[in-house]
Amino acid sequence: MGQQVKILIVEDEMVIASNISIQLNALGYEVTGIIPRGDEALKSIKHNQPDIVLMDISLKGDIDGIDTVKMMQNDYDIPVIYLTANADDVNFNRAKTTHPYAFISKPFKKLDLQRAIELTISQVHCREDTESNATMANTAPFILSDCIFVRHHEKMVKVDIKDILYIEAERNYCRIYSKDKEYLLVMTLKDMDEKLPQRHFIRVHRSFIVNLSQIDEVATSHIVIARKAIPVSKALKEELLNRLHTI
Repeated sequence: MGQQVKILIVEDEMVIASNISIQLNALGYEVTGIIPRGDEALKSIKHNQPDIVLMDISLKGDIDGIDTVKMMQNDYDIPVIYLTANADDVNFNRAKTTHPYAFISKPFKKLDLQRAIELTISQVHCREDTESNATMANTAPFILSDCIFVRHHEKMVKVDIKDILYIEAERNYCRIYSKDKEYLLVMTLKDMDEKLPQRHFIRVHRSFIVNLSQIDEVATSHIVIARKAIPVSKALKEELLNRLHTI
């Protein structure tokens, strides 16, 4: 969701709708419209999609609030908070099938409205994080003994291990530098270090893994690969020298 959350009010009692609009504006939300009927709400959503819909269940007209939401959900995935003065079992069970984020019973206080919206926003962010993590899992590289398949421009590309110069950490990502290209991977350097074939690679710093066969120079506190000076931590220097002697 953007910085200012956009909320559509679908409510046929204009006094209640106006009061909700004033409260939402005071809480820092943007009201995209006050609409009294379901068919008009669907048209409004098509032209100006909100982040959240506040939907009165018992709207006048051919379609009530629940039917409106069902029709909306054919085309949009917008969180819904139901407003209701009549929370009977039949309507509650009908409404449940549309998976609303909250119910607010009329008459309600400003705090009820505020908490329902904040909970909805929190749930949406949580869902987005989960989806993001699933996407990250789908883009993880395949590491074989002589090559790595990495996602690059929506394709899995083969990178020969012998062509990799070094790998640098970038927070929860790591960037592979090969002879002719760079690849950003959705993987921590620690995970990368555990999966890479150890006979080719060594971690020389908390932010760098290098290909042993690509080292051009070894200095006191750094090494050079393809004219790039890469720091070497004191704790890892001895292991690096031992590995170089055994190549």
